[in-house]
Amino acid sequence: MSSVIQVNLPQESYEITIAPDRLAQVGAIMAALQQSKNLVKKVLVVSNAAIFRHYGERTIAALADAGFTVTHCLLPAGERYKNLNSIQKIYDAALANQLERSSTLVALGGGVIGDMTGFAAATWLRGIHVVQVPTTLLAMVDAAIGGKTGVNHPYGKNLIGAFHQPRLVLIDPLVLRTLPPREFRAGMAEVIKYGVIWDAQLFEYLENLSSQELQRPTPDTLQVILTHSCQAKAHVVSKDEKEAGLRAILNYGHTIGHAVESLTGYRVVNHGEAVAIGMVAAGRIAVELGLWPQEATDRQLALIQRVGLPSTLPPALEVEPIVAALQLDKKVQAGQVRFVLPTQIGAAIVTDQVPAEVIHLVLEQMQQN
Repeated sequence: MSSVIQVNLPQESYEITIAPDRLAQVGAIMAALQQSKNLVKKVLVVSNAAIFRHYGERTIAALADAGFTVTHCLLPAGERYKNLNSIQKIYDAALANQLERSSTLVALGGGVIGDMTGFAAATWLRGIHVVQVPTTLLAMVDAAIGGKTGVNHPYGKNLIGAFHQPRLVLIDPLVLRTLPPREFRAGMAEVIKYGVIWDAQLFEYLENLSSQELQRPTPDTLQVILTHSCQAKAHVVSKDEKEAGLRAILNYGHTIGHAVESLTGYRVVNHGEAVAIGMVAAGRIAVELGLWPQEATDRQLALIQRVGLPSTLPPALEVEPIVAALQLDKKVQAGQVRFVLPTQIGAAIVTDQVPAEVIHLVLEQMQQN
């Protein structure tokens, strides 16, 4: 049971490979890649202590067996450590181990590790290779694919970054066995996102799953979820690598979601939970603007709640700070906040024509009483 998805780009296409026990084959796959991509057999694995404890030795052994010289760098876990101080630690390890332009960074972890490793690879020696080995559902279906890399600024999420495509994305569903349930639910927010903005068949498939299987899917169900989600991301990225147009729809739920994350110090809600809140808000805004029907936003809300994701703002989070934070979003153009809003299940638009009073109304409706 495996899938191989091609991300077709003008400069550097690559594969997303999805199969159980792929982690044990990372060295062999990268060795084959090395022959065609001129990779030097010197690798720095970047991870955090928790992930490395589960999968670090296995990854290093697989790489060493394939003839790679391997070292590793461990970073603190958590979104609040996604900053330039952590990037400096990767740089220090790259320097200490004399990584060259044709060496490779391997990101072994979730979206935070993937984003930081990708950014370090984009900027070290003006760009070296990176291979993404995601270990969370959220990273598998979203963060590891598409080449968006970066870190947070104290006043906003992902304000510092670069586009830097991986040479390979290797997904082993078996590693999700050690993923905490809350983190799995967070990844499901991004899966639901793809159903709403791109893949109506995926959305309907999710609707027909039981609540138990949404939160703890069988291997076959998980393969369907991963394949559909990765295909959606690959299709969009292939059409618009650097977010000049279509790719902006992938930010569905992220505009308000990022504001909620940063205003709560990345400690109250995780990224997927914030995206879920943002999707509920965007759906309600779309209804207020007459872009999609109430029935559709009700379906979205029901699915989000069945997964076990939040659908209201965190306690004590006020509306005005959220509205102010929206102006710091990296998608703002000419002072106008751009929202991704659904028009039907499976389609969305990007617009900056959202009146302030509609934003206020929806956020007030979503406050916890």
